[in-house]
Amino acid sequence: MNRPPSLKRLEELIPLSHDHHHGLWLSMKIRTGFKKGIAPSRIKKYTDWFFENHLLPHFELEEMYVFPILGGENELVRRALREHRKLCRLFYAQQEIERNLVLIEEKLVSHIRFEERVLFEEIQKVATQEELEKVAITHQATAADIVAIDSWEDRFWK
Repeated sequence: MNRPPSLKRLEELIPLSHDHHHGLWLSMKIRTGFKKGIAPSRIKKYTDWFFENHLLPHFELEEMYVFPILGGENELVRRALREHRKLCRLFYAQQEIERNLVLIEEKLVSHIRFEERVLFEEIQKVATQEELEKVAITHQATAADIVAIDSWEDRFWK
């Protein structure tokens, strides 16, 4: 299988790429949970926790500090915002849990790949050093308030 070339990420955006890596792990955990026959309600508890403690703060940081670098009328930003809204609706949904978990898994991977391979590449082309430093400082402050990524005790994916 041909993999796309590794992307060179500016130092200030690397922490956001690490967040994306954790999002990809969430998708893997959902897939693994289903393969192991774990009850969807058990997977949902974890995804709700992850969403509230990790994805929502990440989305907020992107929307407040990263996306404005390209501007609200930029089509890539508009797509990312649509995908954020769609993902939020899927996480908040309390009906059809299994179906929505499958959609979360698929759409989250697709969204992360888009941001990493397309959106962040464009941001890196136009961002000023001041904008990048603001993103890095804000992410650092936000990360200090976030619950540790590995603090969930029910490791159904193991």
